[in-house]
Amino acid sequence: MNKQIYLRPVMREDLPLLERLNNTGPEIASVYGWFGWSDPTGLTRRWEENGLLTPDSGYLVAAEEETLLGHVSWHRSPQGPLNHSWNIGVGILPEARGRGVGTAAQRMLVQHLFAHTQVNRIDANTDVTNIAEQRALEKAGFTREGILRGAQFRNGHFHDMALYSILRHEVISN
Repeated sequence: MNKQIYLRPVMREDLPLLERLNNTGPEIASVYGWFGWSDPTGLTRRWEENGLLTPDSGYLVAAEEETLLGHVSWHRSPQGPLNHSWNIGVGILPEARGRGVGTAAQRMLVQHLFAHTQVNRIDANTDVTNIAEQRALEKAGFTREGILRGAQFRNGHFHDMALYSILRHEVISN
């Protein structure tokens, strides 16, 4: 990584590239991010409704200068009647993979969520065979907690997922 990676809200001109990442096929989304075809206008419709930012979820672009590299997202995950955590995800374009973009983007998202919300826990799940994402999460400060057996249906089969988390006190703020 030579240039500064940053996160920003999704702009209208980002939508075609994000749609490419989410709705083109496993060769772009990766075998871990491909769940089949979805509504090709869904992302645009949601962006028009709320800019892909709500009290319960969000979607930000990861970029380097003017180049879009992928996205990060989060959604509310109930932890009981009084509190919730955030569950985060990442999607990096093929040409940006292997350069630490996912690690940097997830680290920035964690800092943002702890700075601007009251959650104490952020978690992430990834396929047990997705070694690159497991390394990215660990480099971003996450701790592996265990395996969620048969938790995700993808490509005709149920897959085991590795569960990772990071707690508020584990993040050193700048």
